[in-house]
Amino acid sequence: MKPDRLPPFRIHPATWPGHVHLNVADLEGQISFYQRVIGLQLHWREDDSAGLGAGAADLLRLSRLPGGRRYRGVSGLYHFAILLPQRRHLAQVIARLLALRVRNYPTDHIMTKSTYLDDPEGNGIEVYVESPQDGVFVMQEDVFYARRADGSLSDGREALDLEALFTTLDPNQPLDVPLPRETRIGHVHLHVANLEQSLHFYHELLGFDHMGMARNFRMGMVSAGGYHHHIGFNTWQGEGAPPPPPDALGLRYFSMLLPDVAAWEQVRERVEQVGLEHALLPQGLFLQDPSGNKLLLAVNKESDA
Repeated sequence: MKPDRLPPFRIHPATWPGHVHLNVADLEGQISFYQRVIGLQLHWREDDSAGLGAGAADLLRLSRLPGGRRYRGVSGLYHFAILLPQRRHLAQVIARLLALRVRNYPTDHIMTKSTYLDDPEGNGIEVYVESPQDGVFVMQEDVFYARRADGSLSDGREALDLEALFTTLDPNQPLDVPLPRETRIGHVHLHVANLEQSLHFYHELLGFDHMGMARNFRMGMVSAGGYHHHIGFNTWQGEGAPPPPPDALGLRYFSMLLPDVAAWEQVRERVEQVGLEHALLPQGLFLQDPSGNKLLLAVNKESDA
């Protein structure tokens, strides 16, 4: 999948999602869910916050928000996507979900294989694996579809062939294994108020590649380095959806990691040049998009080491 358009300033192509930070009502319950059901490990716990992942950097952070509540019709998180290294890992996750009777929706996007579910507080999760050998995504004239390797077309939202997927499982492999260390956040998909404003912010100002806009589907995608998407955005909560109130559960912020200090400095200079409101904190550069979704731009400490 090739970028639909390159920005005048292009963010470093090795930029990749870091962790997602959620405000939650039941910290203990959420920690248990992400360990037992998803397969993440608890990395740390401090007062009313916790960090989870696959044994390397945090992929998910949770903070308890006393009195927090869910809101409908606002911007925020649609889902965050956990990217697994191999199909057998996705097979393990789906088999575990089925064994635990957790409702999920295995989906074949052709270029990726996924399943979708919600955590107990309604935060959307996608767990997926890349499968480019099966085909590619296409965004053409505001329409999204997929082209299989044999040239045939798909809407990209087919039911996943679980029988075929489960052939990758070792019958002696227990299902309660943690996710492999190579697991990472693959992308974040946001509810926004306006597609064009969101594209302008992420593409024209911050320098992510424009990977296509499916206006009939009310969705757009951007990425770094030509990946199919690191950030998706849609107006499915309604055009002009307002930001959530301060007591809202759900997305606190998501992070994008620059590969080194030089790349981070370039984007910091860009932010200052175009006059975006921001905060420089020890963790990195905090911004919010036109819909109020908060973003942390930071240096990937592992790649910079």
